[in-house]
Amino acid sequence: MNGVCVVGMGTTEFGVHEEGIAELGVTAVGRALRSSGVDRDDVDALYLGNFVAGMLEGQETLAPLVADSVGLTGIPTMKTEGACASSGIAFRQAYQAIRTGIHDVVVVTGVERMTNAETPEFTRALGSAADHGTDGATGLTFPGFYGLVLDRYMHEYGATREQVAAVSVKNRENGASNPRARFRSPVTVDDVVDSRLVADPLRLYDCCPAADGGAAVVLASADVAESFTDRPISVLGSGHATGRSAAYRYDDLTTLEATTLAAEEAYETAELSPDDVDVVELHDCFSAAEIGDSEDLGFFEKGEGATAVAEGRTAVDGEIPINPSGGLLSKGHPVGATGIGQIYEVCLQLLGDHENQVDDAEVGLAHNLGGSGAVSTVTVLGGPSHV
Repeated sequence: MNGVCVVGMGTTEFGVHEEGIAELGVTAVGRALRSSGVDRDDVDALYLGNFVAGMLEGQETLAPLVADSVGLTGIPTMKTEGACASSGIAFRQAYQAIRTGIHDVVVVTGVERMTNAETPEFTRALGSAADHGTDGATGLTFPGFYGLVLDRYMHEYGATREQVAAVSVKNRENGASNPRARFRSPVTVDDVVDSRLVADPLRLYDCCPAADGGAAVVLASADVAESFTDRPISVLGSGHATGRSAAYRYDDLTTLEATTLAAEEAYETAELSPDDVDVVELHDCFSAAEIGDSEDLGFFEKGEGATAVAEGRTAVDGEIPINPSGGLLSKGHPVGATGIGQIYEVCLQLLGDHENQVDDAEVGLAHNLGGSGAVSTVTVLGGPSHV
């Protein structure tokens, strides 16, 4: 199997954009190509993650549209969809194509435009990621699902509302320093606990905001990576798994099997363990999600995640920094772009170039999750010394 490296990356800010969805993708891809030293003639394929462009924008065939617009006409392209894990899946497919020798250089991008939609249309589009015959038929939304998750977690493990609020406090503090984040103002525990009720016990500041944005990376075989950059990032491991499709199918709502299975595969491929990871960007669509994810990824025992956040163990200078970018809670969640956006942030850390730089970061992990825990990808990345 071939080694795979990130040799270039680009992103837009995550926020409110006037540009159309294709333009956001073009901007991100153009920036990634310019940062890589890769000539357009070197690119073998383009993979694009997107979730709701067809419903909200009336625009499909995004992958060939973006490729053509940046001068990559003629290459094979593919759009991947896995709800909020759409671009994590695109990355995985590109990684596999290079690893198995099908391609040498692949552009991977994720893009979404969401803020122009009216609330009912937006809610309907996001709700399409749920099982319409079960959760959808009962009116269960994703805030409702994670409200159930948090309610069960607090019951099982005795976590307090204030401990859970510490996730939002930490991530908003981190996002204040990140120019790519939509929300850059800190909040307090009281702000979170007293904010508007959304889906008991989740409050408004427990929920990530919608956003528009695009992010892209250029992947290359390790054999040719150093011809494009003197600071390649190695893809050490990758995992991709599915889980339960609806809330009623979970035996334990506090564990999402898609994450645990994808993490096991990624760690096994990388020949590493959670103890080897220096920095993490994980899927904090809700404060409850970060706590559960941190346990499912193996960083804490079950029931310890909430206490760990409140004690500062996941801060930028903590024992395992989680979401130093501000995560989805601060950056925003342009669903199709989020997975590549997380990988972008981890790469900055491994290059030593992040605004909230983690000291001596050599190994990073990105975790992308879609639906009601229906699908997950986990990517383990190593700094230039690992190539």
